[in-house]
Amino acid sequence: MKIKTTFLAITLIFLGAALFITYRNYTGSPEFKRIKAREKAWLGLKKDLQDKVAHFEGTVGLVIKDLDTGREIDFNKDTLIPSASLVKIPIMLSCFYAARDGKIHLNDPVRLKRADRVSGSKILENKPVGSVFTVEELFHPMITQSDNTAANLLIGFMGFDTLNAYFRKMGLRDTNLARKMMDFKERRNGEENYTTAQDMADLLEELYRKKFLSDEISGKCLDLLGQQKVNDRIPKKLPNDGMFIAHKTGLERHICHDVGIVFTDNGDFLICVLVKHGNRSAAPAKKLISDIALLTYNYYRNF
Repeated sequence: MKIKTTFLAITLIFLGAALFITYRNYTGSPEFKRIKAREKAWLGLKKDLQDKVAHFEGTVGLVIKDLDTGREIDFNKDTLIPSASLVKIPIMLSCFYAARDGKIHLNDPVRLKRADRVSGSKILENKPVGSVFTVEELFHPMITQSDNTAANLLIGFMGFDTLNAYFRKMGLRDTNLARKMMDFKERRNGEENYTTAQDMADLLEELYRKKFLSDEISGKCLDLLGQQKVNDRIPKKLPNDGMFIAHKTGLERHICHDVGIVFTDNGDFLICVLVKHGNRSAAPAKKLISDIALLTYNYYRNF
């Protein structure tokens, strides 16, 4: 018995020594040092973003997420903020969903009526009344140039109840559709479209992970977001070297947003910045968003 006890004690001593040497070697390894440096840099990024948000006069809903590690920085992520054109993302996804369910077809025709035309429609504003588009043809102007008439055509085609039902089906907790784009009369009557940084982040990550309906459909949606022509916020201060950025802006009086995914050589990150402000112009909000994007990108550039 004494021999067995002694043998066990010696074995434990050797195991302990081996574990200690392994731990010491690992903590001294370049990989361990790199991980610890990234953790420290992430905390530094969080502090920098906290300072940016704290010094901005307005409400800022923010989600920054490292899509590799799952690390997240967020402020006011569940705060309801008028969605402006961000609602066009779930409108597009709802159409894909309805097509998958057999409720519509993506090649169904949608006819342009005079009453459908609204401002903020760079593509469709000059199209003649009676022009016919398929559902899928309306995605491109609605997403890449934020064409409000294209969005309203799809809202009219799908209906408010159907779209809101699909929003809930997609897991959106705080995103609704209560009025058409540019319908300020309804806004004055208290009808408003709302969303949160968290809802937008959840949708974008679903697309990134290729979990929205299928790989193919997720890829199509990301590709459309990657063709965005309004690039005065998230991409503005980032390198213009072909880096892929899939994003969607939103802009109305006192509202300025941009949400998207930035693909870098050192990792991809999700960025959602929703801003409600009281400034006469959107310039300060746009600067805030571009500054946040640059600070986040610099974290990745350093690793």
